[in-house]
Amino acid sequence: MQAVAPVSAGSVTFGTGHPLAFILGPCVIESEAHAIDTALFIADVAKRLATPVVFKASFDKANRTSITSYRGPGLTEGLKVLAKVKARTGLPMLTDVHEVSQIAAAAEVVDILQIPAFLSRQTDLLVAAAKTGRVVNVKKGQFLAPKDMRHVIAKITESGNLKVLVTERGASFGYHNLVVDPRAFPMLRELGYPVIFDVTHSLQLPGAGDGVTTGLAQYLEPMAQAGVAAGVDGVFMEVHEEPSRAKSDAANALRLDLLEPLMRRLVALDKIVKHA
Repeated sequence: MQAVAPVSAGSVTFGTGHPLAFILGPCVIESEAHAIDTALFIADVAKRLATPVVFKASFDKANRTSITSYRGPGLTEGLKVLAKVKARTGLPMLTDVHEVSQIAAAAEVVDILQIPAFLSRQTDLLVAAAKTGRVVNVKKGQFLAPKDMRHVIAKITESGNLKVLVTERGASFGYHNLVVDPRAFPMLRELGYPVIFDVTHSLQLPGAGDGVTTGLAQYLEPMAQAGVAAGVDGVFMEVHEEPSRAKSDAANALRLDLLEPLMRRLVALDKIVKHA
């Protein structure tokens, strides 16, 4: 298996020589209480399994299907919530940034700045994120081949930041569908940086609903297992206590009570893969 340089975000390290790490949380901040309760649940699971976890939640979902879709509390209030979650749980934080103007404030609070897939080629956004010195997680655009990400990575590293994560989240396949090519995982790792598998968004059916993105959450388990078997460094999953009530990506979230047993299986599988 291709070795990659470890990348650390707070107490969590991704990469060769380190155990499978997880990025978990609701798609969007629904309320302060909901974010804290979800994070405390995740932190308890992480402690029981002795497994590294980053908490994720978006303060704004700027790329929703419909103009009427819930977007989140916004930058100022959202970052206040994430700061409180971090203080209560000690977990490293990840959130999306969509505009250069958001980056400085977000970098004061979170450990990982995430670049959404549709913005993965936005040079100014990548460079500004890189210059904060925070870890930058770039989701591979649905329109890019794995090896195309070398140019995206170069925009970050040539801006003085080697703390890069690359996330696979599927490729567009006709209309309203995404597919994940398992060859993408080793291809991305050949670029020299840790690879994350975003299982949640790989199961989207983009725009297939009536003004919403639907998905196939029933396949979260086999998809996650396939990615871990292929040697990814981390697994990204959105979770919710009752996905049908989630304010964003309801059709793709893992129910919270299913999280611990799935994580146990993925951790066990990771140990087999990395010690084979």
